[in-house]
Amino acid sequence: MEDIAAFAFEHAPVGLIYSEDRMIRRCNPRFAAMFQYSVAELTDVSLSQLYPSSEEFLRIGQIGAEKMLGTGAYRDERIMRRKSGVLFWCRVRGQSLDKDHPFARAVWSFADISDDRPLAEMSLRERQVATMLAEGLTSKEIARALDISHRTVEVHRARLMKKFNARNSLELIALIAGVPV
Repeated sequence: MEDIAAFAFEHAPVGLIYSEDRMIRRCNPRFAAMFQYSVAELTDVSLSQLYPSSEEFLRIGQIGAEKMLGTGAYRDERIMRRKSGVLFWCRVRGQSLDKDHPFARAVWSFADISDDRPLAEMSLRERQVATMLAEGLTSKEIARALDISHRTVEVHRARLMKKFNARNSLELIALIAGVPV
């Protein structure tokens, strides 16, 4: 049975990792290729290396830990960074092996969804707002989550609308979420 599990891990159609305390302990070739690394380059490496910034690594980690407590499950769509520095949209799903300590040991899947999602040049805050808009959060919910004013969220939304050439907020959300308009 162990040989079948190892075979499935190595040949899965999505990127898979096993992590301990947000350190990659093992990854499959699909995951390494998605991020433009070799498997060896990613073994025993912090996941922070794959985020656009250390701030986003910390913020998403905090959100993830809160969401995973009790259930151990996590899911989102976020912007990640390849070895070349190129940013791309990624669908992330995780399952902790210890529900009381979400990051102690976990299994994660990663899927590149950049073909379905446009990616304009965005600031850190614009990426945060865009990610939360794609998750369906309102401006007030985003403001609370980022500890900024509702008006500041609206300014970022307006900038994003211009960058994505969206005619209205619904079109912007559709473009960010990868829904054909």
